[in-house]
Formats: sequence, C-alpha cells, structure tokens
Amino acid sequence: MDSHDKKPKNPDLYNATLISRLEITPNLQILKVEPDDKNFEFEAGQFTVLGLTWSSPSLPGTDRKEFPPEKSQRLIRRAYSISSSSRWQEYIEFYVSLVTSGELTPRLFQLEVGGRLFIGPKGKGVFTIDRVAADKNIVMVATGTGLAPYISMVRTLAFADGCPTRSITILHGARYSWDLGYRSELESLSRSCANFNYIPIITRPEKDESWSGHSGRLNDWVAKPDLAEICKVPIDGKQTEFFLCGHPDMVTGCAAILSERGFDEGSKKEPGTMHLEKYW
Repeated sequence: MDSHDKKPKNPDLYNATLISRLEITPNLQILKVEPDDKNFEFEAGQFTVLGLTWSSPSLPGTDRKEFPPEKSQRLIRRAYSISSSSRWQEYIEFYVSLVTSGELTPRLFQLEVGGRLFIGPKGKGVFTIDRVAADKNIVMVATGTGLAPYISMVRTLAFADGCPTRSITILHGARYSWDLGYRSELESLSRSCANFNYIPIITRPEKDESWSGHSGRLNDWVAKPDLAEICKVPIDGKQTEFFLCGHPDMVTGCAAILSERGFDEGSKKEPGTMHLEKYW
C-alpha cells in the first residue's frame, strides 16, 4: 500500500485520538481510533491511512532509523484495513502487526491511549462486500492481519440480526494459535450462526502444544478436493465468491488454484468471482 511523508493540509497535523489498545501478542494489537470528524465514511473492506510524525517516540528495542531534522514534524503515513463495522462510527478499529524495522508501527505501538495521531479523511479501496451479489456465498481467506477487512464485513452484515445475512466461511492462517486475532469473536459467531463457518489454521503446530485444530498452508487447504465440504458452500463461481487478503504469496498461489476452478479476478469496474488484496 502507498506511503507518504509529506505535510498534510491540516496545519495541526493530528485529527484523531487513540482511545483503546488491545494486545493480542507483543507484536499484534487492535487499535481503536476516534476521528475528530464524526462523519468518517467507509465501506466494509476498505482501508484508510494512519500517521505519526517522524519525531514521535518509538517502541524500545525496535530499529529506529535516523531522519533529517527537517522531517521531524512531517508525517509518516501508512494504509491499514479497517476492522470495525461500517455501521458503527463511534470509533475506527485496526488490526496491526508490528514491523520492528518499519517506520510507523514502532511509533504506533508506543503511542499511549489518549495520544493523538493522523487518520485519513475517509475509507478507500474496492475490496468491498458490496461488490458481491446479495444471493451469493462468500469464502474469505486471510493470513495474519489480512483478516481485518473480513472482520469489518462480517460485523457489518451481522449488525442488525446478530448473524451475517448470507453464507460466509473464513479461513484464517497464522503461525501459532496465539496469533489468531479475533478468534474468540469468530468462534462465538460460528457457534451461534448456522450460516457462518470459521476455520482457523496454523502453520507451526509442532511448536504449539496446546493446538489440536487444523494446520498447514492456506494454499494447500484451498486446493483440497473436498473444499466445498470444508467451507459448507459450493465451490462454483455462479454461487460463491472468494476474497483473498494477506501475504502476496498466499494471495497469488490461491488465486492460481481458484483460476483453475473457473474463478476470475475481473476488474475495478467489472468485479469477477474472486477479489484480491495483497499486504506488504
């Protein structure tokens, strides 16, 4: 996603407040940000930009790069997918992974609750739930924090009735079980909603003794002949569409597998039966 360090038009630089921080692991956090503008608009699945100045303090132990003095009050900006429901605008939620050699996340992780930051004026992007016809099933495949836009989609669809209004399956891959952010929420939804199916999968079960669930690479799971039984929906582009979000290797690999099954990417103007969003 795009990054910029130029000065924003807002002379005060910051236009939002960090109101909550939930630590999943030392390297994974859920941040709730309250924009000054209560009319922040976005569609489920979109992203926006967060920013802090170069002079903002960084998390101890991370690789803080030197920067010229003239940059000190300029913004470091990065795009992050929104995980909160588009029908709930009290705050905007983000699922963020620490990049120790990065420029923004070490500063975001060091920002105290109540601290100020920059947020883009609205949501952007076409990786959205409204590109899928209301009568079609959806399978969402994600690695790591690529889960964030799916949380927004599911929460938005479940806003009125408590359960999504269509058949949805989420396949979420992570290294270890403790990296499965939103797991409790998704497991609860899966138990209470007949049309929602959550499948967490880890890649390093040998180092996670507490894990008794699924393991392996998402690419291998998407290639399984019995994927329809696993996801509880037909693997047919006329009835089901796929979302792929996360590590580029997963997205590219799964897209190739699905292409062989007749799914197509389409375009921004004419969406196909699979929708791709690559992180990094």
